[in-house]
Amino acid sequence: MNSRERVFALLEGRPVDRLPLMPITMMFAARHSGAKYGRYALDHRVLVEAQIRTAERFGFDHVSTITETREAPDCGACIRLFEDQPYAIDEQQARLADKSALAAMQSPDPLTAAHMRDRLEGIAHLKKEVGEKKIVEGWVEGPCGAAADLRGINTLMLDFFDDPAFVRDLFDFVLALALRFGRAQAEAGADIIGIGDPAASLVGPRIYEEIVWPYQKKLVDGLHAAGVRLRLHICGDTRRMLEGMGRLGCEIIDIDSKVPISAARSRLSPAQVLLGGIDPVRVLQNGTPAQVAAAVADCHRQAGPRYIIGAGCEVPPDTPAENLFELLRYAESSTCPHSSSLA
Repeated sequence: MNSRERVFALLEGRPVDRLPLMPITMMFAARHSGAKYGRYALDHRVLVEAQIRTAERFGFDHVSTITETREAPDCGACIRLFEDQPYAIDEQQARLADKSALAAMQSPDPLTAAHMRDRLEGIAHLKKEVGEKKIVEGWVEGPCGAAADLRGINTLMLDFFDDPAFVRDLFDFVLALALRFGRAQAEAGADIIGIGDPAASLVGPRIYEEIVWPYQKKLVDGLHAAGVRLRLHICGDTRRMLEGMGRLGCEIIDIDSKVPISAARSRLSPAQVLLGGIDPVRVLQNGTPAQVAAAVADCHRQAGPRYIIGAGCEVPPDTPAENLFELLRYAESSTCPHSSSLA
């Protein structure tokens, strides 16, 4: 069973030879390949080489095109570039500091806009090189995160109370772009598309249910219609919104290390595939191999058989290789031909 077969089998409730391994690696992959992250994030050729090299060395079951937002800079957001760090949105010059600018803002075409086109080229390249044996993962920004990139995160949080009608108009804009971008990624060869919506964990349960969740659901349904599986990634403590996250219908839900896996399992369907839970800094970067082994075993115990190994968020760049090998060792020792059964 190769990686692609393994992941699809687990998602479909069929027997697997071992647990899949799908941690998020961005800066770690760049550093492992000897590239500066600034180039990795902007040049799909550097990203592709780094992802393939990292996945093959550490036994990952996927390769991913996740980086910082591609949508915001193509919408005209001001970004600050760094040689070996992620680029950052300059909120002092927010694209929508003036709310009235939304009415005239044009939605970029993912096929021609520089940042989104680069991701599409990366997906196509990964599909050609390793797509028969590994899962190729694309990525889009969720509505809350994408809106925060354009408006400024602190300003957006105030908008939820001061001008919810504007928030919905902004969400309409970013939703349409995410659907267009996601469909283009599916056509380029993505098997799974991650939906990253980190800012969603900052809102209360009422705002999440009334404003954020309906747009996330429209995004999920639209991308499912394009024929891809989905991985939901919301950073932070999401315990108060777990039930809503489960109702979205994503095949995979990432669990941040701030959320006990047991809490997620108890509040989500037994059939829901959970991913992650391991503390990326305290355990994966700073812990010993023995501590990593204990942590992944504990996450697996709490999650049950519907589990994919990964960190609670991105693998830090200074993570010792031996600690990532420990994740692979655990995966390979988890052989249980019927562990993915839904019966």
